Amino acid sequence: MKVIVGSKNPVKIKATRNVLEKIYGNVEVTGKDVDSEVPDQPFGINETIKGAVNRAKNAYSDDLDLSVGIESGLMETPGPITGYIDLQWCAIFDGEKITLGVSAGFEYPPEVIEEVLKGKEVGHVMDKVTGVDNLGQKTGAVSYLSKGLLDRTENTEQCVLTAMIPRMNEGIYFK
Repeated sequence: MKVIVGSKNPVKIKATRNVLEKIYGNVEVTGKDVDSEVPDQPFGINETIKGAVNRAKNAYSDDLDLSVGIESGLMETPGPITGYIDLQWCAIFDGEKITLGVSAGFEYPPEVIEEVLKGKEVGHVMDKVTGVDNLGQKTGAVSYLSKGLLDRTENTEQCVLTAMIPRMNEGIYFK
């Protein structure tokens, strides 16, 4: 099986490989930089899902079995401290149909959200807050904030796996 992820981010590639190997066995997973066609910091479910779908479709070619788009975005949410929860969406495309999945969400510290609302990207702000360069391409903010109990690869695996559920149950989903 040949799969491409619409990103060169090593965490997204590793998470995709980890999940698809459990499902299919031997898979070849590579990454490719593509345009998500959404802002660098997506807000809301529509913009975030659109970014994931665009990444999957823009990475696809006929010599692939699947293409994968993964996009994180801030969802306005009533109740939490900051009013925003970060969710990571995955879109998987086979040339015909898209399946979607989402990760567990978490809240950033108020200082991070305040800076993001002024136009900064979460990754840059978290690098500053934590003192770790390129945190998002390493263990991720979720690992830092959960004290290592959930890392970014595991969080990304959640959205890839949930996007695969219809494909793992084709007889139920695609009659």
